Amino acid sequence: MTQTTDHNLALFERAKRVIPGGVNSPVRAFKAVGGTPRFVQRAQGAYFWDANGQRYIDYIGSWGPMILGHGHPAVVKAVQDAVLEGFSFGAPTEREVELVEEILRLVPSMDMVRLVSSGTEAAMSAIRLARGATGRSKLIKFEGCYHGHADALLVKAGSGLATFGNATSAGVPPEVVQHTIVLEYNNIEQLEQAFALHGKELACLMIEPIAGNMNFVRASVPFVKRCRELCTQYGALLVFDEVMNGFRVALGSAQSVYARALPGFEPDMTVMGKVIGGGMPLAAFGAKRAVMEQLAPLGGVYQAGTLSGNPVATACGLATLREISKPGFFEDLSRKTRLLVDGLKGAAAAEGVSFSADSEGGMFGFFLLPELPQNYPQVMKTDGKRFNQLFHGLLDGGVYIAPALYEAGFVSAAHSDEDIASTVAIARVVFKSL
Repeated sequence: MTQTTDHNLALFERAKRVIPGGVNSPVRAFKAVGGTPRFVQRAQGAYFWDANGQRYIDYIGSWGPMILGHGHPAVVKAVQDAVLEGFSFGAPTEREVELVEEILRLVPSMDMVRLVSSGTEAAMSAIRLARGATGRSKLIKFEGCYHGHADALLVKAGSGLATFGNATSAGVPPEVVQHTIVLEYNNIEQLEQAFALHGKELACLMIEPIAGNMNFVRASVPFVKRCRELCTQYGALLVFDEVMNGFRVALGSAQSVYARALPGFEPDMTVMGKVIGGGMPLAAFGAKRAVMEQLAPLGGVYQAGTLSGNPVATACGLATLREISKPGFFEDLSRKTRLLVDGLKGAAAAEGVSFSADSEGGMFGFFLLPELPQNYPQVMKTDGKRFNQLFHGLLDGGVYIAPALYEAGFVSAAHSDEDIASTVAIARVVFKSL
């Protein structure tokens, strides 16, 4: 296809004149992998079609929300019915209550939930609430975990545990991130040192239990256990950021996965997004009643949003949760995801390519490394140039994965065994060229 007939390229050039970088979220620009972003015209089931009419098997699924695939009939009908009733009211609706009741039924660590419009907003609000509830300022996060683009969270580790973190974005003043302590994921010794130094000043520890923004890296069970113990000991709140994991890795979310190994385990607060909105802008944060009642209008921690609990978004999310709650849904989704991961591992091994992969529920990740990494520095050892070759080889074959080395992938209920077999066959051809 020549440039004169490449509608993706034409749209990208047009977009760059009026939108910074030509995109409204940076990873979409293909800057990490090179080449021209695909502008999506439509999507259905496990596929989307770009501006040239090319079909792709979609393993991003809007970065996780499309767990049922695109255009699921029950979800489409729920949204269409809601639209006819009204787009937005700025007043409460019964459906907000129904959605929250469904979330609480599936994730019993929370007594109350507040709905918002984005994962960033939910994480930012959860931290404010943790600080208000504890009367403390400091927080712990982990390198490689992403909790949205609030100023206090755009920070990397300083030179030591006693030093301030450093902002990772221009426009974030040093004084804004001075209370954020950044630690190495899965490093228990460092975790214990941080609590020994700062424990009495810590409002919360926030963690992605299965990190999806350094590709796919699990927090080990001993690490999560120690996080829980130290937060309890020092009176800090343990915040599980399940924006990506929530209802994606299991019906009870990632916290239910860890509760299998740690009976009785619960985080103090949970942040959610993506799947609970079914593709619409919707997120949430929740905790036990005593913490949540610190929020306005009951308490002194302020949080508000014009579009929070939007009636169309709640219809979409509620229909999605009802579908994924049906018997056998997660068993089949997990089977498909493992089929993909095992197939890719087999294809890589057959061609002598260093490769490791893991999955949970409908979420997966892979690395061009012989063993699964446990933290961000280990992830960084992946050969970026070879990943870019793999990405473009798959793209040319009609398979769309994340256009960046550090992002997890997603399988939906709409992916068929044939889709997965086709993906593995295309990948093997690309592995041969690596």
